[in-house]
Amino acid sequence: MKYGIIKAVCLVIMACMTIPSAAGSDVTVDLSTIVLDSFDGTTVHEWFDGRHHRRYEFTWALAASRFATTLTDDDGNETSFPRSAHVNSWPIALFGHNREGRDLRSFGINGRFDRQGYNWIDIFPVELDGTTPFEIPMPGRIRHLDLWVWGSNYDFYMEAFVRDYQGIVHRIWLGHTRHSGWRSLRANIPNHIRQDRRLLPSHGQLHFVKFRLWTQPTERVDNFYVYFNRFKILTDTFNRFFDGDELADPDLIPEFWANSGNTN
Repeated sequence: MKYGIIKAVCLVIMACMTIPSAAGSDVTVDLSTIVLDSFDGTTVHEWFDGRHHRRYEFTWALAASRFATTLTDDDGNETSFPRSAHVNSWPIALFGHNREGRDLRSFGINGRFDRQGYNWIDIFPVELDGTTPFEIPMPGRIRHLDLWVWGSNYDFYMEAFVRDYQGIVHRIWLGHTRHSGWRSLRANIPNHIRQDRRLLPSHGQLHFVKFRLWTQPTERVDNFYVYFNRFKILTDTFNRFFDGDELADPDLIPEFWANSGNTN
């Protein structure tokens, strides 16, 4: 009798496992890896968002907390920190050893603070004037962010900041830079950061705002270097088409109304 009951329970469990999920059977994804910047000094960036080809022009700027160092030499010339440069080096794991004929570079930061503490350096995209902040539109529904970082065992850590379609800025833990050499830092986009909405257009696009590098209070900050390469995303660019979907496309709405012939 006991054996029969156990067998019946097992059959029920197996049957439940073979029933396809109604919630999952109607889900379609088209995952793509898109490089937002290689940090090689290029100012023109292009990618395909699943419906449109996008083209943006931006570069990178730095800002720091209050105790960032300023040095003055004997001639009265000042050097302000942090400072940046594009250096002729890159992750071998990505591009291999061969340097000949290759214009590969990385974005380097030289930081220095007058005192230890929770100091920070912001690394943020700007328009080509070098000062106006530019938030990078990230295509699709983002699964995770990925950034290659060169560290020299300093006890620092990094965050990424993204803005959702409601204008709310979210901090995302990216990882420690307490390692030697190049390492890929990856962060999943938390579920509480909304990328969909009830009203059309249903996709609520995320914008990348900045990276922030934090120093720990017990770590030296008198002179350090950090390098970046290959900032990319994994994103679902599948478009959910429906009858009249073009009328919900923000890029097409101005064109429809401009060609309507009605200026009232």
